Amino acid sequence: MNTGSTFTVEDALKHPLFTKLAALAGITLLLLIGLGLVEDVVRDRQRYRHQAAQGVAASLAGPQTLMGPMIHSACVESWETETGKGEDRRMVEQRREFLLTAMPEQLRLRSGAAMEERARGLHKVNTYTLQTRIAAQWAPLASLQPQATVKGSRLQCGVPILMLAVGDARGIRTAQLQLGEQQLALKPGTFHPTYSRGVHAVLPESVRGQADGLAVTLDLELVGTERLSIVPLGSRTEVQMDSGWPHPSFSGRFLPSEREVRTDGFTARWRLSSLASTAQQDIGQGKPVCEAPDEEAAVPPPGGARDCADSFSVAFIDPVNPYALADRATKYGVLFIALTFVAVGLFELMQRLRVHPVQYLLVGSALCSFFLLLVSLSEHLPFGVSYALAATACVLLLGYYARHMLGSLRRGLPFGAGMALLYGLLYLLLLEQTALVVGAVALFAVLAAVMVLTRRIDWYGLGAPRAAARPEAA
Repeated sequence: MNTGSTFTVEDALKHPLFTKLAALAGITLLLLIGLGLVEDVVRDRQRYRHQAAQGVAASLAGPQTLMGPMIHSACVESWETETGKGEDRRMVEQRREFLLTAMPEQLRLRSGAAMEERARGLHKVNTYTLQTRIAAQWAPLASLQPQATVKGSRLQCGVPILMLAVGDARGIRTAQLQLGEQQLALKPGTFHPTYSRGVHAVLPESVRGQADGLAVTLDLELVGTERLSIVPLGSRTEVQMDSGWPHPSFSGRFLPSEREVRTDGFTARWRLSSLASTAQQDIGQGKPVCEAPDEEAAVPPPGGARDCADSFSVAFIDPVNPYALADRATKYGVLFIALTFVAVGLFELMQRLRVHPVQYLLVGSALCSFFLLLVSLSEHLPFGVSYALAATACVLLLGYYARHMLGSLRRGLPFGAGMALLYGLLYLLLLEQTALVVGAVALFAVLAAVMVLTRRIDWYGLGAPRAAARPEAA
């Protein structure tokens, strides 16, 4: 018979500390499930906002891409070849269809974008009305003279067409074209096999052999949603854009040469040379325009050709996206719960208190409710105000509950102050670009505090079973 005091697995399972840890593990799992449900809600709201933006784009006009003007002319080269032998010999006509294009030597755009907010339900979408004047100059149009590839062939070309392509032709409100002193009529479509959305004007046949080149001015009013992209088609391209929107996001293959972002709007200027861009060659080959931000940011492999034509863009973004920030906040939910449980556990150890697992569950549930409050309030209020209201409500609730859970106001106040500090830290993590260093320093500070406060605790003593009381000697 073993009369020793060996500590067995059965004893460990019956120990209150093990039971408490198992209960806390189960509570943490439940809270993680709750956080997952909150993240699903945030993603659903993000999806609804994306659908709202698509709905506005479907009814008004989508993100716009401005390309041109340029001149093209469709040509056909035909010739006859002899096939067969003897009596079966006959002449067969062959033909080659090709497109001649002429890109401007100089391209200048002066644009002003007036912003207007459209809403679908709770979700707001930024739309703009672009007023732009485009001045384009061509050198002598030698590139519009067809060259035969077969001796004795016949060449036939259609009239030269000046075209301006856009991303969504529904956004064209007005367009006027001036050729010298003559105003030309613009018609819908471009007659280009690849870039079919836009406007065009038929030029006189005499421009092919015009020795002094060509100069046109085009005034355009264009409506779009959220983003505007421009293709630098000129050998020298200069673009100036002014807008009353104070939060532009510049992207694409080229950033502005100069920019001034103010509280009442921005001014940006691009100065580009065809030596730095392959846009002329890419458009001549009929490649699609790089429109998506992720595609524009892609870097081709060394020595490899791009699959799309160069462009640069301005996105009229909201500086604070409540759904993106709420999604980032929920990712810190596990850290919040862990730090709060550590704080409650420290009060238990240092003050020799007993906190029931149900109380841990209620505290964790209050933490989870913060993220749901944040999402719902930010749909109606600015994100900063929503965050302050949600955080204040949760801090007051947790501080009040901690006063009773920990047995006194003297203990509840520090707990509430610590929660307020945690919410302030989370706000910094969401909005500051130094989020990584702030988070790393904060975690190190918390770990250091826990190690200092628990340096004298006998952890083996906490886990060992209590010795049975011995009867006093007679």
